[in-house]
Amino acid sequence: MSSTSLYAVPYNLSDPNGGDSLTDDLNIYYESGDIAWILVSSALVLLMVPGVGFFYSGLARRKSALSLIYLSLMSVGVVSFQWFFWGYSLTFSHSASSYIGDLENIGFRNVLGAPSVGSPKIPDLLFAVYQGMFAAITPALAIGAVADRGRVLPCLVFIFIWTTIIYDPIACWTWNPAGWTYKLGGLDFAGGTPVHISSGAAALAYSIMLGKRSGYSDTAGLPYRPHNVTHVVIGTVFLWVGWFGFNGGSALGANMRAVMACVVSHIAASVGGVTWCLLDYRLDGKWSTVGFCSGAISGLVAITPASGFVPAWSSVIFGVVGAVACNYATKLKYYLHVDDALDIFAEHGVGGIVGNLLTGIFAADYIAHLDGFTEIDGGWLNRHYIQLAYQLADCVSGFAYSFFGTCIILFLLNLIPGLSLRATAADEIIGMDDAELGEFAYDYVELRRETHHLIVGEEADADAEAQVPSSRSSTGQRSGELHKGNVGLSRGAEIEKV
Repeated sequence: MSSTSLYAVPYNLSDPNGGDSLTDDLNIYYESGDIAWILVSSALVLLMVPGVGFFYSGLARRKSALSLIYLSLMSVGVVSFQWFFWGYSLTFSHSASSYIGDLENIGFRNVLGAPSVGSPKIPDLLFAVYQGMFAAITPALAIGAVADRGRVLPCLVFIFIWTTIIYDPIACWTWNPAGWTYKLGGLDFAGGTPVHISSGAAALAYSIMLGKRSGYSDTAGLPYRPHNVTHVVIGTVFLWVGWFGFNGGSALGANMRAVMACVVSHIAASVGGVTWCLLDYRLDGKWSTVGFCSGAISGLVAITPASGFVPAWSSVIFGVVGAVACNYATKLKYYLHVDDALDIFAEHGVGGIVGNLLTGIFAADYIAHLDGFTEIDGGWLNRHYIQLAYQLADCVSGFAYSFFGTCIILFLLNLIPGLSLRATAADEIIGMDDAELGEFAYDYVELRRETHHLIVGEEADADAEAQVPSSRSSTGQRSGELHKGNVGLSRGAEIEKV
């Protein structure tokens, strides 16, 4: 049973453009509210891309902070052209195969006012803009793996190739009605596999192909703290707000299903943040800001594939299980001996898998039908037990295709003169901001590399201090060091040029 509209006229033309705009009003086939909501959602998803940049920048070391923001913005630039040129056609052409689309819509050819393959409620052009934002943010999530040692040029080339060969086919088979997992019955509302699992697997592969950073230990990692927690918070806020368009907009209309997607996303993020804080507190006795931000993102990742299928109460489970799974998954890099600098695989790869599998359990037919026309068999709540197997097949295929495909792409890129993936040892020491960009996130010079290092001319002061009885509290000593050296206690602080 299809939903009827009070205002929109049923579309019954065969013109691939939706009609002739000089003689026909192409707006009569769509509700203005639906168009307005997806336009706003497109902007919200775009806002998430610099959010990723700030989040990664804050977690990284100061000498590579700007390069991660830069790469996230360049992801928008590179992928937006790729999406216009052939990405949209390879993913959402009306004549796509079960694996990938054709070039029927290359250069947005015949992409205008006809109903989209995603939903008859919105036109092709709007759907192309909205999905283009998903295509842009996915490699932005993955390229955090280059932190501290990856060169910029090969990374940009990788983004274009990876989006074409990896993202487009996965998105096609997941969301295009002709796709094999779509026809199988897999449920992925907003990108558990195309966005999160694929980017997590790609980040793991990129980390392996790049190798470990200088000084990295398989048991302790690279001991430094996030250089700017404020950046982490800002990035989290951008992402959290943007996720309302990411998940809510995936209803492809202004309807009750979109509302439910926003509700469950917000609850999962909130519960995930608190859960991660509690897990960290039990170990350190500290209420971690970074922990809350990480937990909120893990909850959002987990709820993404389920947001248009599950009832509100289940979002608490998604938040708790997603945060616990991602928190413990941050230790996997030590067992795998991989330097996943920003734990992208743990957050997005593992979080996406957990969300996909939980969708198979908690998906409910009445939630999907909140838009008035979508019908599904549901998951275990509807006693449709085979759904979990469909979800597992989706996870395994997406992860394997992205991981091994990324390894092959990077291996071949590294063989091309001028496109070697890794920076030189000297460039790694001075940082990617200086070596690759010639610009810096901060306009000051640190005086110390570590809190125990002395600066020139300070030796006499140190000798004098050694003669003073140790009557000061440890807090006083730390305050004095901070004032005198103008440097935090972060073990990862580096000397940098301005």
